[in-house]
Amino acid sequence: MEKILFLAHVDESCNVLPKAVYEVLGLAIDVAAQMNATLTIGLIGENVDTAAAFIGSSGATRVLAVSGPDFAQPRYASDAAALEAICRAVQPTLVLAPATWRFSRVLPGVSHRLAGQADTHITGLEIRDGALTASRWYYRQRIEAVIRRDARPWFLLLESGCHKPWTGEPGAPSMEKMPVVIPAELRRTNVTGTRAPKSEAQTIRPDADLLFVAGAGWTKKQSDGKVHGEEAESLILRFLELSKASLGGSKSLVDQSGDNQAVLGFMTHLNQVGQTGATPRHPKGLSTCCHGEEPHVVGWRFIHERRAINLDPNCGWARGKADVLYVSDAFEVMKRVNELLATGSEKKEEATATAR
Repeated sequence: MEKILFLAHVDESCNVLPKAVYEVLGLAIDVAAQMNATLTIGLIGENVDTAAAFIGSSGATRVLAVSGPDFAQPRYASDAAALEAICRAVQPTLVLAPATWRFSRVLPGVSHRLAGQADTHITGLEIRDGALTASRWYYRQRIEAVIRRDARPWFLLLESGCHKPWTGEPGAPSMEKMPVVIPAELRRTNVTGTRAPKSEAQTIRPDADLLFVAGAGWTKKQSDGKVHGEEAESLILRFLELSKASLGGSKSLVDQSGDNQAVLGFMTHLNQVGQTGATPRHPKGLSTCCHGEEPHVVGWRFIHERRAINLDPNCGWARGKADVLYVSDAFEVMKRVNELLATGSEKKEEATATAR
């Protein structure tokens, strides 16, 4: 019988569980039920009491925790020691964990210490003929592979958006705290601070409800025969500020900086969607001034509702790739959208002030 270990860490800034944790937990519970396997939860962080309470009614047979100041910040040496200790205590055959940046860099190393096998970027799990199979995408998300391994323990890092989040009620689990001592030689790396862009300058928001994708059309000549780069930047940044959407860019747009063409100053290759392997998982997507050919649409594989704005009624988005296509000038549409968003924001602020 399989023994499943689900691993999670708390957010180092607030000691709560990241959203991706609940998604993978929901998947772990479903897999355990289908395989009639035992489920154990392992937690690491500075203080895991609150996090343990949130998942207390998940049905896990055991909840193990490694906590303390040494595990407050991500550090390979201390995280690896904590996860190894949990794994050795449980002796699992399957280890499931969210593909957060903290776990992605440490879990393959833990797998090696335990003579196991690790697979990353997993997007789904399925039971086939009584055996567990994992799926992931290769070749820039064009080829889906189904993986099955006989080797145990098998470590699987699952991408966000792979399952509906678990929504059980908080409880009071019987948590076993494991003492893991980190010697001085493993504490040589210290986090001295965090540098992050201002919230209004942040354009990549993985948890946003909407992905706004800008295409090369924003930097081309418009109906008056002129390029309106500054206006395009202003409209897009204003929309991102008001909607809190995440920004994506087509390959043709982000590549223009190397061709000495007009570019959007805030757009980098980090924003590129399509032809890079990037697979955003926002519930909704809005494409503007993009041709919508296959390489770009590949990046939208996991987006549920697709809308596009393009002056060309025969563009790629119109050929069954968008749920709704607005045949219109993106400049005019986004001006009006920003006006409506600004009005709604002002009304919300007035209502809040009145309530106070």
